[in-house]
Amino acid sequence: MKRAQKLSPKGVKIVAALERFRDAIDSGEPIERRYTVRRVKVDLTPRSFGPEDVRGIRAMMGVSQPLFGQFLGVDVKTVRSWEQGRRVPSGMARRFLEEIQAAPDHWRSRVEAVLGAPDA
Repeated sequence: MKRAQKLSPKGVKIVAALERFRDAIDSGEPIERRYTVRRVKVDLTPRSFGPEDVRGIRAMMGVSQPLFGQFLGVDVKTVRSWEQGRRVPSGMARRFLEEIQAAPDHWRSRVEAVLGAPDA
């Protein structure tokens, strides 16, 4: 192990542990026999957004329906239909709405930066 000379003592231990893990995988033996394996289920489905939620987020941003649509990359008719409850936002739109809701100041400043740009 030529690189071991350049590693700290902790680095040597880490590399050795990784090599043991690699060997365990290469052996074909079920990895659970040598290591603790934990499985975690994560639900990453974005939450639903009703008409009042969409209106509230747009109001929080302080923008019109046309500008909000442009910002989200959707037609103003789509925003209008969400706010009137005739349609529900797609999964990707819901994820973006979650992000806006989580950090409204960040997204508001992004909109303001675009509005303040000379080409806007």
